[in-house]
Amino acid sequence: MRVGLHLGYWSSGPPAGAERAVELAEAAGLDSVWTAEAYGSDALTPLAWWGARTTRLRLGTGIAQLSARTPTATAMAALTLDHLSGGRFVLGLGASGPQVVEGWYGQPYPRPLERTREYVDVVRQVLRREAPVEAAGRHYRLPLTGEGTTDEGKALRPTLHPLRADLPIHLAAQGPRNVVLAAEIGDGWLPAFHAPRLDGWAREQLAAGFARRSPDLPPADRFEVNVSLPVAVGNDIEAAADLLRPHIALYVGGMGSQRSNFHREAVERLGHEAACAEVARLWAAGDRAGAARAVPTELVLDVALAGRPEQLREQLAAWHGTVATGVLLQLPPAAVPAVVEALAV
Repeated sequence: MRVGLHLGYWSSGPPAGAERAVELAEAAGLDSVWTAEAYGSDALTPLAWWGARTTRLRLGTGIAQLSARTPTATAMAALTLDHLSGGRFVLGLGASGPQVVEGWYGQPYPRPLERTREYVDVVRQVLRREAPVEAAGRHYRLPLTGEGTTDEGKALRPTLHPLRADLPIHLAAQGPRNVVLAAEIGDGWLPAFHAPRLDGWAREQLAAGFARRSPDLPPADRFEVNVSLPVAVGNDIEAAADLLRPHIALYVGGMGSQRSNFHREAVERLGHEAACAEVARLWAAGDRAGAARAVPTELVLDVALAGRPEQLREQLAAWHGTVATGVLLQLPPAAVPAVVEALAV
């Protein structure tokens, strides 16, 4: 099982020690390094900056948001980064949620699965460069014609030739229909807040998607599942879990609305409905510290690794034999040396 490093997105500024952490990941033989974006730092710039100091690590966006860029702009960035990295780029995409899409990007959030399908189709057309790019979907139309346009748009083929026409596209997905879609049209699935005991559920969704998969795509046995896994080292499980509770509380209570929170739904799928309700209640009341304290240790251990080095190794072993082909360790850059040593990766 491959092990990667997930540096996420920035908080108030660039994370100290990130460049050194990436260099250590390369030296330690890790498979990949990943970045993310929400409504602050973007996913592509840090990946290019830090990735320029590496020669072997795969470089992935986990994730780049669909609404942040048109599909052709995303494909241009993918083509460019793949050339600059010598064929090491992995394009991780996700629809995000209505709070960010409508609140930050000022775009509507209808039919996210249909929108994802259209988006990936356009990106693949650009990457393959077989013909001028055309789309006649509900969400993306190329060339754009009709009312409000000049009617002078032209179907264009990218000037840049791809280094890899089959550059991998991974999809972030949490709900069952989204996981099915990832297996149908993607090259990988990027799950978050997932657990080994949901392996049977995951296999069912993936199998449904593989049954619809086009023969033009790589076969299902090359499909990747890279699970995002928060990690904390401590003197015992409780002390380490305390470091991870705020992160989980943020996503359960703060990354979505009372009506739409895909992260919370993923955690509830693990059987933590009561805990999620309490975390969300405290978060909505403005009690962030209380929301973090309300995250039970059992929940932490379902979706993360926490404890002494030998406990981390034991917890990681539970992922072997599951659909996961890799894990992406989420942790502050300063903690990377200790975790790499603890897991002997």
